[in-house]
Amino acid sequence: MLFDKQLAEVLENEQISAEEILGAFEVPKDSKMGDICLPCFKFSRTLRKAPPQIASDLSKSLEGVDFIEKVDVVGGYLNIHLNRKAIAGTLIELLNRENIGGSDEGNGKTICIDYSSVNIAKPFHIGHLSTTVIGGALYRIFKHLGYNVVSINHLGDWGTQFGKLIVATRKWSSLEEIAENDEYFLNSLYVRYHQESENNPALDDEARAWFKRIEDGDKEATAYFDTFKDVTMRAVSKIYNRLKINFDSYNGESFYNDKMQPILDELETKGLLETSEGARVVNLDEYGMPPCLLVKADGASLYATRDLAAAYYRKQEYDFHKCLYVVAYQQNLHFKQVFKVLELMDFAGKDDMEHIAFGMVSMEDGSMSTRQGRVVWLKEVLDKAVEKALAIIEEKNPSLEDKAQIAESVGVGAVVFSALWNNRIKDIVFSYDKVLNFDGETAPYVQYTYARSKSALRKGGDYDLTNLDLDAILDDDGYEVVKSILAFGEAVKQSAKVREPSVVTRHIVDLAEKFNRFYIGHRIVVDDEGVKNARLMLTDIVGRTIKEGLALLGIDAPEVM
Repeated sequence: MLFDKQLAEVLENEQISAEEILGAFEVPKDSKMGDICLPCFKFSRTLRKAPPQIASDLSKSLEGVDFIEKVDVVGGYLNIHLNRKAIAGTLIELLNRENIGGSDEGNGKTICIDYSSVNIAKPFHIGHLSTTVIGGALYRIFKHLGYNVVSINHLGDWGTQFGKLIVATRKWSSLEEIAENDEYFLNSLYVRYHQESENNPALDDEARAWFKRIEDGDKEATAYFDTFKDVTMRAVSKIYNRLKINFDSYNGESFYNDKMQPILDELETKGLLETSEGARVVNLDEYGMPPCLLVKADGASLYATRDLAAAYYRKQEYDFHKCLYVVAYQQNLHFKQVFKVLELMDFAGKDDMEHIAFGMVSMEDGSMSTRQGRVVWLKEVLDKAVEKALAIIEEKNPSLEDKAQIAESVGVGAVVFSALWNNRIKDIVFSYDKVLNFDGETAPYVQYTYARSKSALRKGGDYDLTNLDLDAILDDDGYEVVKSILAFGEAVKQSAKVREPSVVTRHIVDLAEKFNRFYIGHRIVVDDEGVKNARLMLTDIVGRTIKEGLALLGIDAPEVM
């Protein structure tokens, strides 16, 4: 809502705080009822007055406020109409801003975001898309708000699966062949191993023995392990580049091998560690959770042990304000247990840990499984989307320059946008038809709107800010565009507050829809200089805002399409 904070401060009195008023504001469903509505029912008990009387009394506080056009009292509602010219005049300030919607609210605060966390020796599949693009969007959104943000890829680079891969490599391939191939070849060996081990359980004993050699630093075993890691990182870096994802840290599970014992020692000292059937656990019965298993009976560590060590390391290394974990909701219990153990340890950052859960991705005929080879590879999805975009360009605009690059921007953008459109907690059933649908509320639609704005600006040329007929952009259609532009900053803040990139996604779609409605109903380049200048200014700011919004999501904004 525009000017909501200023209005709350004006309406504040000795009995009702600005914060209470701010929390009560609503946007009327019908814009003819006003721009902001204040239901006064909740104040009746405090003020000992009927809601209509409260609304009438409060309305007097708004007399003479320069950005208010008029105020209506309707029953117990105070409906506020803002002054359109005063609001439109603030648009000019945005022309001098490099970061539309940005702020310095995070100045001096560090946020760590743990996301993507790919597994070594496994290709990127569609199930990795959500954590990667949600985490990437939150990284950019927090940066936009002035935070120092540390992006962390907690690599899955430890476990018996590497022993399994060594066995598979020695039986059906070679170290040299692995080095010359890609992650898909590695995965094919992994799938074959599991098929063979069903009939030959002795393979699992071999795999455990090889992983033990990795743990012991055996030179031969480590050579295999390092090759698996190099091949995978070379491959995933290509995907990350396409998705505009960068990481400040790739410290994965293996990084914490020598950092877990001090955590276990502290738990022991504080009387939190117990032995249960040979394993070492923290009992959480009192908190309605099963015990947090930290050391198996055979002495092996677990995810929880490493996550505790990682929390301590990150607090010491970065002194974070918040530490966010963008991980599917399947891990809800895991994080509840880890966070509770940190609380019991009186960890310095115990109140600043957050699990940013998101929904699961399944296939139309069931869940995915890399062991069984039932997956949709992300590279294939991106490639198909780019192919479709290029085919559309060839059909509709064959003379377009840089067709391949624009197709990449449109196709990849469509896939990213599809993952950021819905509330993150929603489960997704993967469908090529849905992901490759470029119509409606999609990235290509928003990108096309941006390209349309740039085309209009090229046609209209330079505009003069000293000669603006603001009435030309203040009819109902234009005013909706103005309000959507000015509300973009609050959308970014809200997105960060609730850790939800879809707030930004939906806002730029809303802006695109409103601008296209205005564009269709109003010629931009007209003979009247004042009208033309105002409409070009509006078009320019719409384009800049859309470009900023797409950038926060990790999506390009092509100037021609």
